[in-house]
Amino acid sequence: MVISEQQCQTALSRLKVLLEKRYPAEIGSPEWEGFQFRLEETFPTLLRHLLELYGHHFDFYYHLERLLEVMADAWLERSPDWKSTDAMREADRTWYKSGHLIGAMAYVDLFADDLKKLQDQIPYLKEMGITYLHLMPVYKSPEGDDDGGYAVSSYREIDPELGTMDDLCDLSAELRRQGISLVLDFVFNHTSDEHEWAKKAYEGLEEYQDYYLMFDSRQETEEYQEHLRAIFPDERPGNFTYLNRIKKWVWTTFHTYQWDLNYRNPEVFNAMAAEMLFLANVGVEVLRMDAVPFVWKQKGTNCENLPEAHTVLEAFNAIAKIAAPSMVFKSEAIVAPDEIKKYMGPDQCQISYNPLLMALLWEGLATRNAKLLRTSMEKRFEIPDGCAWVNYVRSHDDIGWGFDNGDAERLGINPHDHRLFLTQFYAGKHPSTFAEGELFQEDPVTGDARVCGTTASLCGLGKALREDDKEELELALRRILLMHGVTFTIGGIPLIYLGEEIGMLNDHSYKDDLDKEGDERWLHRPRFDWGKAERRTQPESVEHIIYEGFLKLTRLRSNNIALARGETEIVDPGNDHVFAYFRTTREQSILCLANFSDKAQTVAAPRLRQLGLKKVLIDIIAGQTVIAAKKLELEPHQFMVLLRQGG
Repeated sequence: MVISEQQCQTALSRLKVLLEKRYPAEIGSPEWEGFQFRLEETFPTLLRHLLELYGHHFDFYYHLERLLEVMADAWLERSPDWKSTDAMREADRTWYKSGHLIGAMAYVDLFADDLKKLQDQIPYLKEMGITYLHLMPVYKSPEGDDDGGYAVSSYREIDPELGTMDDLCDLSAELRRQGISLVLDFVFNHTSDEHEWAKKAYEGLEEYQDYYLMFDSRQETEEYQEHLRAIFPDERPGNFTYLNRIKKWVWTTFHTYQWDLNYRNPEVFNAMAAEMLFLANVGVEVLRMDAVPFVWKQKGTNCENLPEAHTVLEAFNAIAKIAAPSMVFKSEAIVAPDEIKKYMGPDQCQISYNPLLMALLWEGLATRNAKLLRTSMEKRFEIPDGCAWVNYVRSHDDIGWGFDNGDAERLGINPHDHRLFLTQFYAGKHPSTFAEGELFQEDPVTGDARVCGTTASLCGLGKALREDDKEELELALRRILLMHGVTFTIGGIPLIYLGEEIGMLNDHSYKDDLDKEGDERWLHRPRFDWGKAERRTQPESVEHIIYEGFLKLTRLRSNNIALARGETEIVDPGNDHVFAYFRTTREQSILCLANFSDKAQTVAAPRLRQLGLKKVLIDIIAGQTVIAAKKLELEPHQFMVLLRQGG
């Protein structure tokens, strides 16, 4: 939508008058001038987005004024420390690309029982070099069914078992003092059915029923459903739930107890903007935008990745730039590979999960081949300026095989059959497997499914230990460190699920918990084993080997500028079993090689010369000189980081 400068100035002048009346004591202060400057700078963008979404509402300017008050109130409530951080971050808007961020994620209760005790574990995080901590949802949620905390009953209250909002603020302040950025989820597609808004909707208040997508007619829901896919097909087939008490159908994309918000209603947008800025003032530096593809619905479409979903995200981004400029957004868009980057950009999400890399790392291990990984990353690793990937091996969620069908077909791979192979492989049902995982949401008709399991179990560590197979144990350890070697060096922010660094295995006890039984994702969400963590200091122990491998990767990033923030170029090493990429700055050029085969592999010396490398190289992972006169030899699952002798 094109807005004339006159339209913009007229609207801004009107809002300035409102500010002068509403906040007379603050006008003229340096802090207020900073807020007003950002408002004037960003307002044309914000106004354009809001007009696109809500310009057809007769009371548009009323809602715009209310939004301005939300932003101004949030800015006035923002602490001096965070305003100081805002000023520094405005001078360095891509601070998250500096290379210093090394991420970890965890459930508070599983890692440290509660928020207060989590503070006691900050030294452990510091020992690992963690500078980015993502806490899984800590908000108040229903007892029992709560989707791991993603059914939010209040964004301003903490799950009582974890502590209080004051505890979260104290933790946030201590993390900041220790140089660790706090990351929290913004679950903005839906709330739980126990949220205050949902309760009022249940009571029959039409104002709050309009906060959600509710329908009187089953026919209308069927018109939508005709084009929708079921997210959890084995749990329930549709996307709507009937509320007998009020005789309405409510949109529930994920679970019956998670009600989708109605972003066609500007009151909903304003209310969620207020919740977002509240979290920013708690001390959130990175806000994980949950389920971004689903926030806008349009009849006759699949209601995913619609243009308005991007517009909502851009509008929230503009609000944050005005009232909380040091906070950045992280996209959680588990969508087709070519859709992921559409949510990235300085005006949408500055950082994003890289689910394609994650899936293809596992694909490479199963096939002992890196050609699909290389082919996909050559085309899809590059992202918009000012953005960064978050690279991970495992998360709290399942593994889906979201590679591009066209990429596979060009390599002679049948996409459907290949996904079935990968699923069976990691569920431990294929003859060549080393993995011990479980299926999640298996479709009995197509056989499609996702996979659950910890990194260590999927890499074969549990099986090797149980069978006391020393050769397989060595390969399992190498697989773990190979995968993380790539995520730590390929470019972006590496992220580990806490427990990976000590080789934690699958936890089958979830089957004995009625609140978790049936959700196989709890297989890879074990309670953190501090006994295993203690063994990280015992030489020759499995925990020590893995942990020291992680520490080595952390040191590599801090000691080599190219690994921290160099440009990435995926290259063909002339061997399909080996994944190769350069990390380059003006000062340094490094070649990383990852052998995905459980057999020794070679890279021919002429190919190395073509890539600009000389005969004598330094493998800074092994800490030794390598002579590649005729060929470079890689051991099974070896990860190499090569410098030319002399730098």
